[in-house]
Amino acid sequence: MNGGRQAVLELRGVKQSFKQAAGRLDVIATADLQVYPGEMVALIGPSGSGKSTLLHITGLLEHALGGDVIISGQSTSEMSDRERTRLRRTKMGFVYQYHHLLPEFSALENVVLPQMIAGRSRRAAKPRAVELLTRVGLGQRLDHRPAKLSGGEQQRVAIARALANQPSILLADEPTGNLDIHTADDVFALLLSLVRDTGVAAMIATHNLEIAKKMDRVVTIREGVLEPY
Repeated sequence: MNGGRQAVLELRGVKQSFKQAAGRLDVIATADLQVYPGEMVALIGPSGSGKSTLLHITGLLEHALGGDVIISGQSTSEMSDRERTRLRRTKMGFVYQYHHLLPEFSALENVVLPQMIAGRSRRAAKPRAVELLTRVGLGQRLDHRPAKLSGGEQQRVAIARALANQPSILLADEPTGNLDIHTADDVFALLLSLVRDTGVAAMIATHNLEIAKKMDRVVTIREGVLEPY
């Protein structure tokens, strides 16, 4: 799959555990993974296995107990919180099970805002937002607020928002989990098409094994160890 290319995302010996009254709970014993441009990797495992924890660590939202997350060849283990925030803003896009769109803003504004936070002017951000929303099939619904959109349309806006700043890594946690089967298939097909076209490296946590098998690779967390499915 890699064709000699450098991995955009690499997990190297990542570990995580939490203190509990009864002692320390090892959630991730060891996680090693490389994800390449244009590749979609499915992350599966039962509830409580550590999928969301691993995504949070990968997205630099949570510090690992050990190991390293390497982004485009750059180690993040010794980065300050400010440096981690900058890297998230410029290199990563996130899609969650619930869309988390800002309800008081239109679809267009929800895709413009992350670009403005990253330093782009409103005038410069709008064409990118229109392009992405048109690409996800919402070119005629730019001015609609989330409450006026269907569940599938809301997730399409969320995907457009995640790609607004042209990230090199896309992380998604159950992005089709709240959708019916038909809508979930449509949203996944869109996501796959965008990954291929943009060359973003994607890691998608899902409970849906049928969707997982449509991705390039499937990895699972078993007893704290990340391994091929």
